[in-house]
Parts: sequence; C-alpha cells; structure tokens
Amino acid sequence: MLGPDAYLHLGALDALASGDSPVHRLDPRAKVLTTALFIVTVASFGRYEVAAMAPLALFPAVLMAVGDIEAGYLGRRILAALPFVLLVGALNPLLDRAPALRLGLLTVSWGWISFASILLRFALTVGAALILVATTSFDGVCLGMEKLGAPRVFTQQLGFLYRYAFLLVAETTRLARARTLRAFGRKAAPGEFATLAGQLLVRTWDRARRVHVAMLARGFNGAFPARAALAWDARDLLFTVAWASVFAAVRIWNLPALLAGLVAGGPG
Repeated sequence: MLGPDAYLHLGALDALASGDSPVHRLDPRAKVLTTALFIVTVASFGRYEVAAMAPLALFPAVLMAVGDIEAGYLGRRILAALPFVLLVGALNPLLDRAPALRLGLLTVSWGWISFASILLRFALTVGAALILVATTSFDGVCLGMEKLGAPRVFTQQLGFLYRYAFLLVAETTRLARARTLRAFGRKAAPGEFATLAGQLLVRTWDRARRVHVAMLARGFNGAFPARAALAWDARDLLFTVAWASVFAAVRIWNLPALLAGLVAGGPG
C-alpha cells in the first residue's frame, strides 16, 4: 500500500498500476475496450438526462473497490481538472432559463439540469480514464490500444507525450526553484518570463537530446518491449461482455424511472 505522500507525486498512477488485484490482472485490451464502451455510452445521453445516466457510476465504483483505488485520491485528481469544466458549463444556467421542475419554492431551470449533466459526464469519464491508467499503467493502455488496432505511431507518440510531460514539469520546477532562491523574495518582473521561457527551451532541448542518445544506446528500435505477453482468457471475455450488457441496459431503459414507477405502483 502506498503512503499518503506517494499519492501526490506525478507518477502515482503508474505506481498504483503495479498492484495485484483482479482488475490489475485483466488483459489491457479488455479494460481499454470496456472503458471505451463506457465513455461512448456516457456521451450518448442527451443534455438533460441526469438521473438516467446515474446508474453508470456503478462501473467506476466497482473498479475502485475491486482494484483497491482510494476514492479520496481519485477525487482529488478529478477536482484538479474541475475548473476547466466549470468554464464550459457555467453559462448554461444563464442562457437556458426555462423552468424544468419545482422543488418546493425553488424552480430549477433546464440550464441547471444541463450543467449538472456536464458535471456528471465529466466525473464519470475522467474517473474511468484515471482508473484505467491506475490499474493498467499508461504503457499498458497504449499496448492495449495498439493490439486493438490503433496505429503504432499514434500509441508511441501518446506514450512519449505522457512520459516526457513529467520531465518538462520537472525542468520547469527546477528552473522556478532556482529563480526563487536567487530572487530573495522579489517578485518576477514581466520581462523575466521571456528569459525563463528561453532557458526552459534550451534545457528541455538538451534533455531531449540526451534522452534520445540514451534510448539509442539501449537498443531502441521504434517499439517499446512488452513487459509480458498478453493473454485473453475467459475472465477478460466475461468482464467485457458483462459490463457491455450493463451499459446497454442503462442506455436502453431509464432504470431510475422504472424503479420509481415500481415503488409508486407497489402495494400500499
């Protein structure tokens, strides 16, 4: 089990992927395919459908429980990207003021319902993507995508982007720390940002050259070696088919409405 500090560093998702749970042991292709079906299902709901989409939260909830992924860690990662979603949907309540329902003295407009739908879609899709990486590793995700037919050049570029984003952040952090230590509390002037950006470009260019030489020295031939051979078995088929059936059921039938109808029409 990782300590609390380990969850805050940039490689925490790949560190979680080294676990040993039933979800971790599934073939990457099964997890990539099922997660893709989940995201497509979430995206297929209408802009005002919130309650009908809610049962899909079962998928990330089950994977978190079985895969031993802490909800607090996942929640912090989702909240980190929340401001971008708020910018997308914040104007909905102002632009769509038609009343949708009344809760006592409170009138809820369709704009608020569409805003809630955006937030729910964001939480479900981003949560599922984070769980996929946390139980598969990003290299495993890229390998699964490649085996499912994605072009190798695409999966390799995606892997490089993920790997070297960490190096870019590390170089930026070191540069900012060096500037802070030499500034003695003085705030950065606008002209200093151009100098810092130039220094960052030079340092990242040199770092990229050294990384490229190191890869060639280790025999890189354009393909990342797989850690283990992939083996699709009955568990992977059952996982994919079972969850695909759940997604289809949630999409075809409004399960919360059906449940509410059964409760309302029950004896009594």
